Amino acid sequence: MIFGFDIGGTNIRGAEVRSAADIGPVGRVSTPTQDFGQFATALKTMIAAGSARPEVVAISLAGVIDAETRTAICANIPCLHGRPIENDLGDALGLPVIIANDADCFAIAEARIGAGRGHRIVFGAILGTGVGGGLVVDGRLVNADGGFAGEWGHAPIVGRFTGNPPREMPLFRCGCGLEGCLETLGSARGLERLYSHFHARQLTAEEIVQNSMAGDQKAAQTIEWFVDIISAPLAMVVNVTGASIVPVGGGLSRATSLLEKLDLAVRSRTLRRFHSRLLVPSLCTHEPGIVGAALLAGVDEKA
Repeated sequence: MIFGFDIGGTNIRGAEVRSAADIGPVGRVSTPTQDFGQFATALKTMIAAGSARPEVVAISLAGVIDAETRTAICANIPCLHGRPIENDLGDALGLPVIIANDADCFAIAEARIGAGRGHRIVFGAILGTGVGGGLVVDGRLVNADGGFAGEWGHAPIVGRFTGNPPREMPLFRCGCGLEGCLETLGSARGLERLYSHFHARQLTAEEIVQNSMAGDQKAAQTIEWFVDIISAPLAMVVNVTGASIVPVGGGLSRATSLLEKLDLAVRSRTLRRFHSRLLVPSLCTHEPGIVGAALLAGVDEKA
């Protein structure tokens, strides 16, 4: 049995995993972000509440494990940042620990048991609070040993002009330290920034999507800008990786009309001509982070 965790800057979710289809009740606690001892204790407590001692702990983390140094890059959980956390947590828990980026865990779950099944190359894209991604080739995660592949939301690649007539896009500093990253305008928060910048009013991403569907011109225009901004970089990802399907997760993936517009825009910009959907909603909607981490740790795909 594997104990899986999905760890973010706000909450830790954890559950026993016996197969990808057999996940125990999911517990939830607040993430201790400043003290590593408290962080390790939170995990210990959740594991101890399980039915049996696990063979391994599998973690989906809102951060990256550097493939060379094995240290964590995890800005929203300072007590983990810069630590060799696989070793440190292994020592603290007395168990083997496997850790992967949360978008990578999402991608492997979709490739093996979700919308990407049957496809040789799968790029899993996250469109939520941030922009993330993971690449799976022949059932194997490219970042199996850690690393930064798939981080298409970071790098200063936001176009300066979009729309017809062209409008100059604002540049925002990203949490990664760079300016003009795709994540600053291509995420849910980015959609809200676009609307606020051009229309001088604060709306949530959900409200913007809903208003655009109801015929509101300002919201619809903002959606068009958003799709234009994000579709070109995603088309480039498809061209470079050769992905034949892009399962999409995160909060914006539930906006059906937005995802359909984005799919058409991306397919119009790829070198390969796709005659059916390329961007599809994710199928692993129940704890994809925990499931993906457990799959990387060797859990059975079927019950």
